[in-house]
Amino acid sequence: MTEQTITGPDALLNAVVDTDVDIVELGHPHTTGMPCSPNHPGFRMTLIRRHGDMVRPDGGSASNEIIVTGGHVGTHVDALSHVSHEGKLHGGIDAQEAQRGGKFSQLGAESIPFMLRRGLLLDDARVRGVDSLDVGQAVTEQDLRDAADAAGVTPRRGDVVLIRTGWARYFDDPQRYLGQQDGVPGADVGAGRWLAASGIAAAGADTTAFEHIPAGKGHSVLPVHRVMLVENGIHIIEHLDLEDASARGLTEFTFVMAPLRITGITGGTGSPVRPVAVVAS
Repeated sequence: MTEQTITGPDALLNAVVDTDVDIVELGHPHTTGMPCSPNHPGFRMTLIRRHGDMVRPDGGSASNEIIVTGGHVGTHVDALSHVSHEGKLHGGIDAQEAQRGGKFSQLGAESIPFMLRRGLLLDDARVRGVDSLDVGQAVTEQDLRDAADAAGVTPRRGDVVLIRTGWARYFDDPQRYLGQQDGVPGADVGAGRWLAASGIAAAGADTTAFEHIPAGKGHSVLPVHRVMLVENGIHIIEHLDLEDASARGLTEFTFVMAPLRITGITGGTGSPVRPVAVVAS
């Protein structure tokens, strides 16, 4: 990768420079019309200036766009301000007071940390020998234990754990992917509590809501969000695309994700992200 070795105290920099690495995308591109939970405004992008609309005296021209999106659309991460229970956010913070003035004064999207952490892929679909789990199928604690055993890993404090259901293959079929009628596979409460007990920093999945959506229920009740965000302060990453990672057989890797530090008159409860796995090639 390089003809010289950087010397100095930064072991991480040395490792990056001296090792050939691959970057494995873990999310979907943000595109107009992509699937979106009915609880959130969808993603829209259009050019508001095209090349040639204005030409500078030296012949130069520029183009730019306008983007309208909710904070929980496409591949994104939930801030701890996203969910409350009985009026309280994580740590017992009063949700009404925290959102007073039109933005969150505590636990907003700007407080979501940059993540450079150990990542684990718990490939439940692969362990079951299927391309994707069935509609409305719960992923249990035992399922996650089996996936961890198959991968030879154990979630530990500070990790980011990603659960593959195979559901990303339906991302271009919004009705099936969102599962308002038939449901969506995902972690149940027991699985969420097992993950939380390990002290992980974040958990993600290749579905719209991370957690199990039973047939006919839609997003009416999301108890795993309460377990992760409110009770344990664990960020949730949704709408992942884990198909390439699964095809490569990834189990343990360096996880990198940079949320946008969003604040303003509309508050900040989530952020679009581009998560990647960094692995030696």
